[in-house]
Amino acid sequence: MTKYVLWGNYCDDVLEKRAPYRQAHLDGLAKQKASGVLLTIGPTKDLTKVFGLYDAEDEATVRQLIESDPYWQNAVWTEYDVKEWIQAL
Repeated sequence: MTKYVLWGNYCDDVLEKRAPYRQAHLDGLAKQKASGVLLTIGPTKDLTKVFGLYDAEDEATVRQLIESDPYWQNAVWTEYDVKEWIQAL
């Protein structure tokens, strides 16, 4: 498996906009974590960025997971980038 880094942006009104989708978002992340594909994910303290680490077969798998998330589908996350990551230590 290959590791991937996610960096993304949140919308300006994230606290209000995420509320209706938060539980579905968290439930989906819990399933990804349980399956081993999601290592960690979370927002920056100022709620402007999201950071995640994935362990997946390929980048397309990671992108599919991100794009099927309620936060992406409802514009809570406004853009994202995925990069293959080399874990040095």
